[in-house]
Amino acid sequence: MTTALPDLEDITLDDRGDVLYVTLNRPEQRNPLTAAALDGLSRIADYVPRSGARAVVLRGAGGVFCAGGDLKSFRDTFQGDAPDPGQIAAVNRGYGTALAAWDRLPVAVIAAVEGAAMAGGMGLVSIADIVIATARTRFALTETKLGLTPAQISPFVIARIGAHHARRLMLTSAVIDAQEAHRLTLVDEIVADSAELDEAVGRAVRQVLRCAPGANALTKELAHAAFDLPREALLDLAAARFAATMLGAEAREGVAAFLAKRDPSWAVPQ
Repeated sequence: MTTALPDLEDITLDDRGDVLYVTLNRPEQRNPLTAAALDGLSRIADYVPRSGARAVVLRGAGGVFCAGGDLKSFRDTFQGDAPDPGQIAAVNRGYGTALAAWDRLPVAVIAAVEGAAMAGGMGLVSIADIVIATARTRFALTETKLGLTPAQISPFVIARIGAHHARRLMLTSAVIDAQEAHRLTLVDEIVADSAELDEAVGRAVRQVLRCAPGANALTKELAHAAFDLPREALLDLAAARFAATMLGAEAREGVAAFLAKRDPSWAVPQ
C-alpha cells in the first residue's frame, strides 16, 4: 500500500517504490537540523510504514551529511529577549521523538555519510542500521564546546558505541575521522569518495531487497526488544515471532524457493 508523499521543506524525497531516498537539503548551511527539517523527519517516520518501502537511504545534499542543530535559530528563537524554557524543552524533546521513531522503523535504514556528521547529525547516524561513510568524513559531538549538552541524541549514541566512548566524545567535543568511527562501530563501511559511496549504497540496498520485508520488520522488533525486555520474556517473544513467521506466507515461499533452487518472490533481481 502506498500513500501520498509529504510536502516538506529542507528535505527532498525520492520514492522509488521499494526504496525511499531522503536527502537533507540545505547545502549552503551544511544541512542543519532546522525546524522544518525536524518536522520533516517526523513526518517521514510516519509515512514510511504506510509507503510500501523496504529500505530508506538517508544522506545530505552538497557533499555534507548534517552539521547538527540550526545555531542561528537557537540564538534568534531561544536566546531572545523573553526565552521560554518550556518551548525550548519541547522542541528539543521533539527531536528525540523523531529519532526514536526512525530508530524503530520496520525497514532497513541506510545512512550515506560524507563531509561531516556533527552533533545532532551524529545522532541520525547512530539510529541507522547500515552506515557507509567516505574516508574524509568527520564526526563530532560538538554540543559541550558550545555550552550545550547532547541531550536527545545521548541514548542513541550510547546504544551505538557504548557509554565509555560516548562520554569521551561528548566531554571533549573531539573530532574523529571515518577510521576511528569505524573502530567505534559507528560506521560499518568506509569508501574512498562520493562515487564509491553511491556504489556501496546500491550494494547495501540490493542486499536488503534479497530479504523478506516482513521478516526484516520482525527482526528489527526483536533487536529492540533485546534492550526492553528481561531475558526470559525476550525468549518467549522471539519464540512466538518465530512460530508466526514459520507459518506465514514469507517463510513458506522462502523455504520452497530454497528447495527449488530459485529466488523467492520478494527478491528483487540483481
